[in-house]
Amino acid sequence: MAYGFRDVDGYQALYRVALDGSGNSEQVLARDDVDIDQLIRIGRQRRVVGASYATEKRTIEYLDPELASLASKLQAALPGKPLIDIVDASADERTLLIVASSDVDPGMTYLLERDSNRLSPLLPLRDPLVDRPMAPMKPITFPAADGTQIPGYLTIPAGASGPMAAIVLPHGGPGSRDEWGFDWLVQFLAARGYAVLQPNFRGSAGYGDAWFGRNGFQEWETAIGDVNDAGRWLVAEGIADPARLGIAGWSYGGYAALQSQVVDPDLYKAVVAIAPVTDLDMVIEEARDYTNFQVVRRFVGDGPHVRAGSPVNFADRFQAPVLLFHGTEDMNVGNQQSRKMEDRLEAAGVPVRYVEFEGHDHYLDHGKVRRDMLLAIDGFLAENLQK
Repeated sequence: MAYGFRDVDGYQALYRVALDGSGNSEQVLARDDVDIDQLIRIGRQRRVVGASYATEKRTIEYLDPELASLASKLQAALPGKPLIDIVDASADERTLLIVASSDVDPGMTYLLERDSNRLSPLLPLRDPLVDRPMAPMKPITFPAADGTQIPGYLTIPAGASGPMAAIVLPHGGPGSRDEWGFDWLVQFLAARGYAVLQPNFRGSAGYGDAWFGRNGFQEWETAIGDVNDAGRWLVAEGIADPARLGIAGWSYGGYAALQSQVVDPDLYKAVVAIAPVTDLDMVIEEARDYTNFQVVRRFVGDGPHVRAGSPVNFADRFQAPVLLFHGTEDMNVGNQQSRKMEDRLEAAGVPVRYVEFEGHDHYLDHGKVRRDMLLAIDGFLAENLQK
């Protein structure tokens, strides 16, 4: 059998095809609200044992009945009823590597010996956070300006009540989405006293073709409109103090944070953009020497939306101070994007600070770099949102 994904009524479904020459195919798993977007494989043979999808929370559907029963029993037995992920197995699959995690638990790895039913804890995924209190993440929906209900996740610091300082945190991509579970950046912001809303705006992946549309660049007005409506909803619900509402994002999320100022410069009082796209023309040009050039050009598209959707062209509209971060070895979004944004904002008289990390890539996946970045974000937000 070969497994693959196929579009069914606008959603990705999982199929298997016989390799005996018959060409017979069979639908394995499909939904009419979200995409089936992950294949679960274990062991040295990378045996297909299931697939998963995310609604409010991620669900794994095991094709192997024994593994399905085992995962269900583990979830019931472990504290907090965490998400159970069977991530690997020995050659005979009698010893399994398990990760149990949740929104308030970064995750613990376990070794399960199936013959003896012995479950042994191995290592926490984030040892310094063991037993530290975390803020719960709640699935919510909020109305966009046209009445469409936008899904997202709201995290409020334990014991806090509004109106409070708050951050809208759009995800990267745009072909991505946020999910329920542990998020280190969300938990950092919540620990510093901010409510955090992560909107899965139109243009996000995982909700089918119609929701993704032509993507968050070609239909940036819809995507950014949803992001700004997330901030307005926080204020309308009494969660956020409108004078202490900020926005932050990474990659496309950084783009959304900057472009939100172009659309509604009075909404957010502080903007943090990490490795952001700032000029859609530059996105295309950066890909010119690579084999994916045509793919990138088609994805971004051409027409008036390219200039109108580039925040670097509208620095004079910005009312909020901006904090930018970028690595010099970023192969996803060149650091010239942030340098150009800094130059334009400075020329427009907008308060801006740009922090560049020499030798680091798009993900800034280094302990000291992330520490320095979080400390800088903390100081910037405290100065502008905690007055």
